[in-house]
Amino acid sequence: MMLQDFLNWVDSFLNFEKLPQKNIFWLDMMQLLCNEFENPQNDVPCFHVAGSKGKGSVCAMIASILSEDEKKIGVYASPHISDFRERIRLNDSFFSDEVYQSAAQILKEKFEKIKDTLPKERAVTWFELVTVYAFLVMKKAGVDVAVYEVGLGGRLDATNIVNPLISVINTIELEHTEFLGDTVEKIAAEKAGIIKEGVPVLCAAQTENVKKVFIEKAKERNSKIYFADELIEKTDFSYDIEKKMMNVFINSNLFSRPLKFSTHMLGEYQAKNAALAAAAVKLVYPDFDEGKIEEGLSKVSLPARFEIVHNPGRYPKLSDLVIDGAHTVKSVSLTMDTLLKFYGDKKLHLLFACAADKDVGHIAELFKNKFESVTLTKPGLTKSCNKDKMCSAFSTAGIDAKFYEDYKTGIETALKNAEDKKAVLLVTGSFYLASEVTALLY
Repeated sequence: MMLQDFLNWVDSFLNFEKLPQKNIFWLDMMQLLCNEFENPQNDVPCFHVAGSKGKGSVCAMIASILSEDEKKIGVYASPHISDFRERIRLNDSFFSDEVYQSAAQILKEKFEKIKDTLPKERAVTWFELVTVYAFLVMKKAGVDVAVYEVGLGGRLDATNIVNPLISVINTIELEHTEFLGDTVEKIAAEKAGIIKEGVPVLCAAQTENVKKVFIEKAKERNSKIYFADELIEKTDFSYDIEKKMMNVFINSNLFSRPLKFSTHMLGEYQAKNAALAAAAVKLVYPDFDEGKIEEGLSKVSLPARFEIVHNPGRYPKLSDLVIDGAHTVKSVSLTMDTLLKFYGDKKLHLLFACAADKDVGHIAELFKNKFESVTLTKPGLTKSCNKDKMCSAFSTAGIDAKFYEDYKTGIETALKNAEDKKAVLLVTGSFYLASEVTALLY
């Protein structure tokens, strides 16, 4: 079965990413589906990564580290920017076509045979089928270790039927409040749902209230819990502006010596993500060589994570293009900090779009007096967008911005304008916008 045929088939199912709905999360369907496929999720040792932000980066970093030990490492993470296979991949490359096609054939054929026997309370979703598909791909490819990113929340996420070597929970902040709860404590309780009986859990630094939630859940599950800020004595970084790189220093008793490496993953938050990933690997594999950790972290790259594109395709005279999928107040704030560190002395333009549920009021304030030109549009056709809310937020922040109903026109206008003005263009607010921009560059 060709991959595109499989994608066409699976696209006929309810896709929460495109059409958010309440009260559709449960694990019963995943358990039933995986049972039918002889529980492929149990055939591969894995790391399980949750959190409000930085999940994808931590997954990529863990995979890159483990790959340095001559292991075959699979990654399941979302979203993808240019190619669906980015979601289900072999570290930083893809599996063979035969692996993708064979797993697709197995999934579709078996599902068509059993679909009438499945519970009728709620239809099977796109993410459930894609998650089962990821398990089948990892098994078919014979990976040594898989790294699974939680889709949404944790407790009822489709990935939460794995029994990992370690559970990793990155920073918690208010997000998806309609589905996860309206306080960080409620959201933390959902994320804590990935903590398994007797399986160690490593958490990024958290507020005291969130910390209590995780400690209590770990106690219930008889799980050893670690916090990165207690394990890591020091995480420091400095920028090499000319090379567009970041030098990182991490010191911890987990390591036989301090870690030192350079990376294209820029920003203070990426230094902290690297420390979290390195600690997770060391907790699982105490004898893992520090040199291989450094080498793995130095090789990591991910699209739309402060991705700097030089002289892109159709816009060869564009000074620099920065693409970042940040879409929360905290993450956009960190993106702005990094942008000003690298390009504070340059002309700056902004292309922004976000989904309807984002806190655009507070996000817009972060852009005030920073950009010579601001272009607003929709984040493509996939995500719903509240035009009036977005335009009002920028107006209230005192920012002169022009909104384009047609996102392709908006993107092309922003790119051409930045090229003509010899400005650095920041694209942010949505991974879906990042995907559309990337598609129009070449």
